[in-house]
Amino acid sequence: MKEDKTTLFLYKTFIGRIILKIITLRLISKIIGLFLSTRLSKFIISIIIKKNNIDMSEYVETKYKSFNDFFTRNIKQEKRNIELNKNILISPCDANLSVYRINKDNKFYIKGSSYSINELLKDNISKDYLNGYICIFRLCVDNYHHYCYIDNGYKSANNYIQGILHTVRPIALKKYNIYHQNSREWSILHTENFGDVIQIEIGALLVGKIVNHHSNYQFKKGEEKGYFEYGGSTICLLFKKNTIRIEDDILNNTKNDIETTVKYGERIGKKIS
Repeated sequence: MKEDKTTLFLYKTFIGRIILKIITLRLISKIIGLFLSTRLSKFIISIIIKKNNIDMSEYVETKYKSFNDFFTRNIKQEKRNIELNKNILISPCDANLSVYRINKDNKFYIKGSSYSINELLKDNISKDYLNGYICIFRLCVDNYHHYCYIDNGYKSANNYIQGILHTVRPIALKKYNIYHQNSREWSILHTENFGDVIQIEIGALLVGKIVNHHSNYQFKKGEEKGYFEYGGSTICLLFKKNTIRIEDDILNNTKNDIETTVKYGERIGKKIS
């Protein structure tokens, strides 16, 4: 994947890393987040649309009050079809997807780096997901940043883990273990068809907020769970062993270090009967 010049500068130069260290301080990130919620940030909207070739015809037409208002824009309902068959596993969001087995050492691999599920969750529940799957959905700036529930069921309380915000773009993986340094929020989805699924939302560079609508809540498949404010962000879904079968093309792409582009509500696998 080709990286933009700004990301290359921040991660590949000495001065860039100094700037990166400053802007990822929580206070600075909060100030930037506040600015992006003001009318003064509106000028950024046209720049982002043009740079990322965003098709605005997919979104509800409105006058945006700020950049964050634009970033959290609502998509037209007919532009995303939710697969409601109870046996079908859907993507919770628009993203680039990779899927890995969770091995006996509680490690999974992204772009050649290994990560501990236990460190990601900071909870011993991670051992229950050995030999299951972790689905990693990486959202880009041009994606729709709302996400939905993958099934009917009941959601536990949200568990928030504070971290230092860093970009999820691939170049960052060469220098940082991003999931150790990112703020994240996770909960258990007690689903009707896929067992107890852990969903983790992970913040990234300049993301001031992960917005989850519910805590201890009875949910429906396709219902909106929440959204991210500005930044490229990530969602992880953890499944226990023998609960799902992932589509072959997604698994084959992951083996070849290729992410699969998926849409909100699209089929990515099915229940193991």
